[in-house]
Amino acid sequence: MSALVIDRIGSLVTNDPDVGEGPLGLIADASVVIEDGVVVAVGRAGAIADERIDADGGCVLPGFVDSHTHLVFAGDRAAEFSARMAGVPYDGGGIVVTTEATRAATTDTLDRLTLQRVIEARRHGTTTLEIKSGYGLDVANEVRALDVAGRHTTETTFLGAHLVPGEYTGRADDYIDLVCGEMLAATAGRARWIDAFCETGAFDADQCRAVLDAGRAAGLGLRLHGNQLGHGPGVQLAVECGCASVDHCTYLSDADISALAASDTVATFLPAADFSTRQPYPDARRAIDAGVAVAIASNCNPGSSYTTSIPFCIALAVRDMKMTIDEAVQAATLGGARALRRTDVGHLSPGSAGHAIVLDAPSHHHLAYRPGVQLVRHVVA
Repeated sequence: MSALVIDRIGSLVTNDPDVGEGPLGLIADASVVIEDGVVVAVGRAGAIADERIDADGGCVLPGFVDSHTHLVFAGDRAAEFSARMAGVPYDGGGIVVTTEATRAATTDTLDRLTLQRVIEARRHGTTTLEIKSGYGLDVANEVRALDVAGRHTTETTFLGAHLVPGEYTGRADDYIDLVCGEMLAATAGRARWIDAFCETGAFDADQCRAVLDAGRAAGLGLRLHGNQLGHGPGVQLAVECGCASVDHCTYLSDADISALAASDTVATFLPAADFSTRQPYPDARRAIDAGVAVAIASNCNPGSSYTTSIPFCIALAVRDMKMTIDEAVQAATLGGARALRRTDVGHLSPGSAGHAIVLDAPSHHHLAYRPGVQLVRHVVA
């Protein structure tokens, strides 16, 4: 058995108040010992092990848990983004453009592109990520997308109900029947989760409820896109169905916040999507103060959030969503783990996964203080 120690840590974020100070479980002048991929000890600097990473006074924190990505796709939508920056509103319709490009790409191409994005995310400190399908929108291509996703993560999500494909224009209910029937039967063994886009222009509450009910019957965990483009039924539906998370949450009513606060459903904010679509940012302060469990994720996709950088998302959350730096960092680590219903990641304490990032900075505050700067020096996973 070999051990790795990360030593001479200036500030260690454990996310475990039982082993450190405050909600983040902070330990100064610390070390972390990892054996066979599992944390076995945290404490003061000076531990001895077979292999040593010298943090040189830098901050160490749990690897980021990105609980919402769409990494399996081909092509880009830079022209759409440029038009949006010139004032064209976002309506989600560009999903069709990506679907066409993804269907046309070879499997080897999709796998290569996905791997590139996973590697890029890792450079930014992401050690656990979820990957959705949703750019195939037919049986064969949804199966293919999940096969590709499964090569890179165990957190795979079937998102056949992303948008009505062109061949089903005007027949959304028929498409939902396909998603809940043949498509789900072909993909259920390849996915851990099922998801749907509950939004005007995508699918209504009844259609999404049918998808979630079918997914639950097939043994999948439940997730939902909701309340991105305006107030709607998504949040309430997610709570009603017991979804692990409802994602976007850009528009939250008092009733939505009350429902979330009284539930186990995590509100996952996607600030890079609001940045890219010029939507208003959600008021995370209001949700947190009401007792809502929150996460931050990248929503990496080619149309509304083409970034794999969780530090960028943290900076946006602090600047524009009224979150403290501590809250944003915890939302991107422990919050993401909760959104995936994982207890092994998102924290650094005995028994957790040995997923850690070493910053070229003395504290986690620099993630928001120095936006756009590559501060991740080492990634351990």
